Amino acid sequence: MAKLSTAELIDAFKELTLLELSEFVKEFEDVFDVTAAAPAAVVAAPGAAGAAPAAEEEQDEFDVVLDSAGDKKIQVIKVVREVVSGLGLKEAKELVEAAPKALLEKVDKEAADAAKEKLEEAGAKVTIK
Repeated sequence: MAKLSTAELIDAFKELTLLELSEFVKEFEDVFDVTAAAPAAVVAAPGAAGAAPAAEEEQDEFDVVLDSAGDKKIQVIKVVREVVSGLGLKEAKELVEAAPKALLEKVDKEAADAAKEKLEEAGAKVTIK
């Protein structure tokens, strides 16, 4: 059998359907007694233990949680409508009354801080997670 180059193999794989490619991978694993998932798991395991503290320091997505509306509920509802786009008065009121409730999820640090500042100025108690 002639030896195929990497480019020729890739071209051959491009012609296979997803189901055919899946069957090929299973057959390859059986013939060579390997698994495609094992190297990824081995690489991820050591990194997971060392990366946990770094993940907390380098967090880039934050959740803004409204803990309570405080005394100025109407002002907080107005700010919630500003902070959370697309909310009507009724939806904003329901969010404020359902506190503690996440208002923004997976936003950057600047957006989370800006929302927290606006909400606290209106009298709400807010945490960023």
